[in-house]
Amino acid sequence: MELKRFRPAGRGPWGDVPDSDWNDWRWQLKNRITEIGRLQQLLPGLSAEERAGVLLAGQSKLALAITPYFFNLIDPEDPECPIRRQVIPRIEETRTAPWEMSDPVGEDSHSPVPGLVHRYPDRVLMLVTDRCAAYCRYCTRSRLVSNASGYDFHPDFERQIAYVAAHPEIRDVLLSGGDPLLLSDDKLDHLLGRLREIPHVEFVRIGSRIPVFLPQRITPELCARLRRHHPLFISIHTNHPRELTTEVREALGRLADAGVPLGNQSVLLRRVNDSVLVMRALVQKLLLCRVRPYYLYQCDLIQGSAHLRAGVREGLKIMEGLRGHTTGYAVPQYVIDAPGGGGKVPVNPEYVLSRNHDRVVIRNYEGHVFEYPEASDGTPLVLGSGTGRPTLGFVEPLPSPASRQSRYYPKFA
Repeated sequence: MELKRFRPAGRGPWGDVPDSDWNDWRWQLKNRITEIGRLQQLLPGLSAEERAGVLLAGQSKLALAITPYFFNLIDPEDPECPIRRQVIPRIEETRTAPWEMSDPVGEDSHSPVPGLVHRYPDRVLMLVTDRCAAYCRYCTRSRLVSNASGYDFHPDFERQIAYVAAHPEIRDVLLSGGDPLLLSDDKLDHLLGRLREIPHVEFVRIGSRIPVFLPQRITPELCARLRRHHPLFISIHTNHPRELTTEVREALGRLADAGVPLGNQSVLLRRVNDSVLVMRALVQKLLLCRVRPYYLYQCDLIQGSAHLRAGVREGLKIMEGLRGHTTGYAVPQYVIDAPGGGGKVPVNPEYVLSRNHDRVVIRNYEGHVFEYPEASDGTPLVLGSGTGRPTLGFVEPLPSPASRQSRYYPKFA
């Protein structure tokens, strides 16, 4: 399948750059595309909507930044290129609906000290930087990253660490931002070491898009530092199979060889990955990179993101097209991060059709219906209980997809 092929990103307009520079992550950061003149030079076919969006980026909206490496994944001939839609601003970002928010998942309201979010009982989120290698146009933290909106974020590691140390219920710390892997090796090593010294912290996680935006950053030296702090997990972020290049596969391999378990978080995006074909290729390709698909997020209600948000209906269709049609290892959990700070809520197709006094009626991915014996209080049925012996196994196929939708998905009918 074409979507699952691994290809190098290539050099594109940077063909004359020496290998020593191209493969240096600091060179990549220094030479990011950040302003309209350079972008138009590299991508002369900018649309009017893109040009207007770029002119406003970095003023009151999230800044523009694309690494040369990642820019080469854009198809300059395709205005609907799924890579292009993720990183090039559009004027639609200025259109805000009443239900959209600058802090759509309520992080600031769950922040006991600056830069630390304590929403769930046993884990916290530490925001360690406001910088990323490139900026996703649907970013949940666009209020914070790049400082375009004047948020003026300054993490206080000492206060963050002191809070974690003072709360023994915290067993899991997630580092995010911005992107933690933009910290220097020394700074990251020191921060991880401080957290691992806290007795009740069982493990640390890092959320990063660096392996995808800037695989050159995943050096053997960085991997050696990370190896010191196990158990350490890393969640990467990819949305489209084209992002998984040979360079990314090699970078992820270095992390996996260093003993780091890898998961992936995708955001469901309109005309990027809102199809079963694309998502099935993505999750299967991730497994080839030794990455376990972890979450598929419904796009948060961030201000100016309506043009990128796909519907929950599409998300449910994708989950139907994954479950049973590929290995369970490749099936992520589809979630909505409840607006305003309610936390992640799993969203699944209806596989449990009904319950009664002696059975649960379920359907499989093919639409066949089965019964599972269980008493109404949830305990196993026992012979002689007076309920009789239920009929088990296959019952009947479900009705046609059209009638099934109205019967089992009334809210979509």
